Amino acid sequence: MFFQKGKLKKEFDQQFVDLMKATKEEWQQAQQIEDYLNDYDLDVVAKRKIAESVHFYLYKEAKNRNVILR
Repeated sequence: MFFQKGKLKKEFDQQFVDLMKATKEEWQQAQQIEDYLNDYDLDVVAKRKIAESVHFYLYKEAKNRNVILR
C-alpha cells in the first residue's frame, strides 16, 4: 500500500485547525468567566492561564508545521 502524503497531511492539518479553534474558544470562555467574577479567584486565573498557554503552544506548533488556518 502506498500512502498519499498530501492527503494525510490535509486530514491531520484539518484536525489540528479544529483543535486550535476549540482551544481558542476555551480560552475566551475562561477570560469571560474571570471578567465576570467580583473577587480574585486563583483557580479561575490558573484555568485561564492554562487555556492561554495551550492555545499559544498550538499556534506556535502550527507555525512550525506550516499549517494554513482557514
